[in-house]
Amino acid sequence: MTLYVYVDNSNVWIEGMRFSAVRKGMAENIRRALDLKVTDQGWTYDFGRLYEIVCPDTEMIGRSSIFGSRPPENDSLWDLARERGFEVFVFDRNYANKEKEVDVAISTQILDDSYEHINASNGDRVVLVSGDRDYLPVVESLDRRGIPTSVVFWEHATANDLRNRVDDFTDLSPLFDRLTR
Repeated sequence: MTLYVYVDNSNVWIEGMRFSAVRKGMAENIRRALDLKVTDQGWTYDFGRLYEIVCPDTEMIGRSSIFGSRPPENDSLWDLARERGFEVFVFDRNYANKEKEVDVAISTQILDDSYEHINASNGDRVVLVSGDRDYLPVVESLDRRGIPTSVVFWEHATANDLRNRVDDFTDLSPLFDRLTR
């Protein structure tokens, strides 16, 4: 069995900041934090620890990729990801400072890999580290071809349709202290 891992870095970070804001009392609950767009801007996560969660030593890793927006020059996350064997895909934000291309790039890579490398009969599995409902068509395509999919993400930010459609879901919330840098 081989794992194929795809990480949406911006979503992991943004939703971790939101979860941290609730833990610090900046919002009374996750729903209010979502509604009011409250985040703990000082929170960051340890990519090495996320890597240990989604790429355990006991598993063979096929392709592993991390996607996100162009970081500041002094950001070391991307170098660490490369050291851990991840392919790094970075995209510029648009004129309104909104992230563009990431979800489509992840979806495209998953589907390309599912036809070119992933072998369901060998027990290969896709691991998606994101919770956007946008990934539902990809998961449905994989499911029709017998390719199991796991989602590892913050429960509060994982679409119910996606969570209910994948073979396995891991909530990052109980792992918050371990992930926090």
